[in-house]
Amino acid sequence: MSQQLIDYYKAIEDSSARMLDAAKAEDWEQVVRFEGACAVLIEQLRARASSEPLQPEQRVEKTRIMQRILNNDAQIRYLAEPWLAHCEQSTLSQPHYLH
Repeated sequence: MSQQLIDYYKAIEDSSARMLDAAKAEDWEQVVRFEGACAVLIEQLRARASSEPLQPEQRVEKTRIMQRILNNDAQIRYLAEPWLAHCEQSTLSQPHYLH
């Protein structure tokens, strides 16, 4: 049963790698889509993780997967900084109305 649990980690890693590829291509809509897929997988993982413990060797694999996910995330954030700055600048340059 816990093999299925580690598969969630692998699926999240795959989605984060696809997010990174999309960020490298500056396809921010795809980044957002893969981010949504990650969020769904993370929620599913949380629900199952409480009742399905990992074996020691799977915990080692989980650690390696999590390190790769964090590395992907750091690269995505680095690539997204100019895009986020552009979005922020666009927002600041538009007039704000209070209702």
